[in-house]
Formats: sequence, structure tokens, C-alpha cells
Amino acid sequence: MSKVQQGLPTLEAGRGAGAVAWLKAHPNIVRAASVIVFFGYWEWAARDMSPLFMTYPSAIFRAAWAITANGELPQAFLASLWPFAIGLFISIVGGIALGVLIAQFWFLEYVLDPFLNALYAIPRVALVPLIILWAGLETTGKVTILVSIAIFPVIINTYAGIKDVRGGLLEIGKAYGATESQIFFKIILPASVPYIMAGVRLAVGLAIIGMVVAEFFTAITGLGGLIVNYSNSFATAKLFVPIIVIGLLGVALTEFVMWIERRLSRWRALERERF
Repeated sequence: MSKVQQGLPTLEAGRGAGAVAWLKAHPNIVRAASVIVFFGYWEWAARDMSPLFMTYPSAIFRAAWAITANGELPQAFLASLWPFAIGLFISIVGGIALGVLIAQFWFLEYVLDPFLNALYAIPRVALVPLIILWAGLETTGKVTILVSIAIFPVIINTYAGIKDVRGGLLEIGKAYGATESQIFFKIILPASVPYIMAGVRLAVGLAIIGMVVAEFFTAITGLGGLIVNYSNSFATAKLFVPIIVIGLLGVALTEFVMWIERRLSRWRALERERF
């Protein structure tokens, strides 16, 4: 065996390692390539299937253009957005407030803990018929369903974050003569931010689920209503459009929450330095 032949494996291994290193250094290219391959294969494979059961990306694009042009998709999106925004706002603000109160006041913790545990253990979908009976089929009913699904992660994570603050930090604050409000806003709240934002991220995903569930049960309106209508009429290409829109909404909101979390992390560091 010649020296050239002996050196080939080493050369090939070096090239392979270089290719792997290049791919690791360019993750966006890898992601884009994987998306292109996925949609290309989907387009090719689904064309031989029955359109009643499967469709392909170009057909979905044409369907999206059609229902956007005739106003069907924008109207459904706006119909979903209003109760979704109200429900998510109530879930976040109310969840943080309840979590803080339960963590700060032992009496509330003892009183509310059994009820919260019981409600959290019950699948909220099982409560939807009862909520409809009490709150009706309009916006109030939709918001109530959404809040019942999305609020619990915020309450639990806020409570856990406040309870997890180390006693040593509180003692240091008291030793420096900090008031109760200063201890809360300068020590407890900044230390709880990661927990609270984790709860908010979970709430965003659950709020989207709650929005769709509410529209399935309460009225044939919104994006959930489009899904039901297109499913019943076997309009598979159109059926994918609201599903994709819901997915994009979830991704956009999650990225927004992560951006807020990064900003709050800087605020948290500044509060530590000031204190």
C-alpha cells in the first residue's frame, strides 16, 4: 500500500470534520435546507394521494390566497384575536397577581391551595359544557374557557418563583434597612422573573389551545370555526390554512415573550447592582 493510499482516510476524515464544523457554524443554513427538503418532499409525495385526505404546499398556498382575497381568513382571524387577547391578558395579569398573593399571605395559601389543586387536576375541556351553560356562547364564554386553561401555569410558576427566593437574600435586605416594598421589588420580584416568564410562555401555548377549543364548542366562528367547516366539507387544502396561521401565531408570540424575558433579565441585573 502506497503512502498516498495510507493518507486518504486521514484526508477524508479531515474533510468530514471540516464539513461538520462548517454546518455547526451556520445553523440557519441547516434549518433552511431542512425546511426546503421537507416541503419539497411533501409537494412531491402528496401529489399522488387523494386530495380528500392529503394536500401539498402549493395547493395550500393557493387556498390561502383565495380565502384571504375573499375576506374569509381575515374575518376569522380578527374574530379569534379579540377574545384571545382578552383571555391571555387576564391569564397573565391575574395569574401573576394570584401567585404573588398566595405566596405572600399564608392564609390565602391555605384557603386556595385545595381548590387550585383540584381545578388543576381536572381536564379543563371537561368543564367547557358547564362554562358554556354559565357564561354563554359569545365572547364571555370564550374568554372564560381560555382563562380556565391558560391561567394555572402562571399562578403556579409565580408562586414557585417567590417561594424559591433564598432566605439569605431577604435577611441581607432587612439588615440594610430595606422596607417590605423595597424587598419585594428589589429582591423577590427580580429573582422570580425566570419562573414567571416560564409560566407566561406556557400560558401562551395553552391560550392558543383554549382559543381553538372555545371556538369548537361555543360557535362556528374564528379560526377554530374555519377548521370545523373545512373539515366537514373535506376541503383539505383550506383546512391547513387556519392550522398554519395558528402555528405561526404561537411562534410569533413565543418569540415576543422570549424577547421580553431578555429585556427583563437586564433589568434584573441592574436591580441587583443598585441594591
